[in-house]
Amino acid sequence: MKNITTYKMTLVFATNNQNKINEIKTFIPKSIRILSLNDIGCFEEIKETGKTISENALIKSKHVKINYGYNCFSDDTGLEIDCLNGEPGVFSSRYAGKPTNSKKNIDLVLKKMRTEINRSGQFRTCISLILDNNHKLFEGIVKGQILNLPIGRGGFGYDSIFKPNVSDKTFAELSVKEKNQISHRGIALKKLLNYLIKLNL
Repeated sequence: MKNITTYKMTLVFATNNQNKINEIKTFIPKSIRILSLNDIGCFEEIKETGKTISENALIKSKHVKINYGYNCFSDDTGLEIDCLNGEPGVFSSRYAGKPTNSKKNIDLVLKKMRTEINRSGQFRTCISLILDNNHKLFEGIVKGQILNLPIGRGGFGYDSIFKPNVSDKTFAELSVKEKNQISHRGIALKKLLNYLIKLNL
């Protein structure tokens, strides 16, 4: 007889980024079923037209709830660099234009910073949760330094040029578990998880 998992809740994570999904699943209790956009048949582009990271996160979660009826959480993340006046910020994923290309994004950042002495910046993640008729927002921030050259083969996005202040390694040098313990997304996810635990999940 096959074991059948009984879920207390199903949540859509409004992404098809497998790296993000893998990170999320290390946090979320097994009593919560996580579905991707592909899993619910959402193949259209959800246009991120918000002026802030939190607005973009809300746009994605509302799109799923309104059009597909699922309880949903979504995230948006930006790298905010001091000497670039907070860029790339809300445009982090498409900083060098579309289609999204992490290498081109990194190259553009490093080009703009090639003569800068101040290398400080931060990653910010906002998670928007829509649960029935309630909306909650959870934020995580980690401060660090932007390196002159990429280091490390793991991670994704800008991970190879970002060294958090609490580590001597870039995000791209850390394992998923190590990164989750200190990352912006990990901080926001812990806040989300604590909220869900209070709901006895």
